[in-house]
Amino acid sequence: MTTQTILVTGSTRGIGGAIATALEARGARVIRHGSRKAPGVIGADLSDPLAPQALWQQALEMAGGTIDVVVNNAGLFQTNPIEASDIAWLDAFEDTLRINLTSAAQLSRFAVKHWLERGTAGRCVHVASRAGFRGDSPAHWHYAAAKGGMIAMHKTIARGYAAHGILSFAITPGFTDTAMAGDYLASRGGPGLLADIPLGRVATPEEIAAIATFCALDAPPSMTGTTIDANGASYVR
Repeated sequence: MTTQTILVTGSTRGIGGAIATALEARGARVIRHGSRKAPGVIGADLSDPLAPQALWQQALEMAGGTIDVVVNNAGLFQTNPIEASDIAWLDAFEDTLRINLTSAAQLSRFAVKHWLERGTAGRCVHVASRAGFRGDSPAHWHYAAAKGGMIAMHKTIARGYAAHGILSFAITPGFTDTAMAGDYLASRGGPGLLADIPLGRVATPEEIAAIATFCALDAPPSMTGTTIDANGASYVR
């Protein structure tokens, strides 16, 4: 069991919900975030540049002034076809970067400053994507770019703050059995797309949650900077 207090973004369903549940099963106090306020959930629309700071402040208050781990899981996955109008394409690109990368950077920054000011250790866990390494479909330039940026940010945090006991870990799932991935699979031909996954199936949210829980609570400090793949061998680095 653990006494850690952990903020998990995008934790009302899917991968984030599974992560929150797994952490709670270990005894962690989990502060859940969703795009809308609900009982026990801090509501914050991360497309708003001011939302991450408000989320951090509310989470700190709920936690009694101390947060030990931040799990950056919230994400947006929508198509952005190259044939769209210039302004529509740019808006979609920037919206995805705002939610998938910039808000995660803001929360990571608040967390790192919090730990440095307190002189305590802390951990960031970033749910990135296989797309950050191998790219994605022609309609998902923005998604791949955001996840690639998240991986680079994670490495920078790990290298910059390890001496202070501040650790960073990243997870790069491929397809995962969530509503978001299900829509994508259907749009790309459904089961036929599984031929690209040697394991023969997509990951489950519980599998990703098991990795996130390990990173948040159990991974030894020497693993800081590590990126853990979970894609059924569909992309092997």
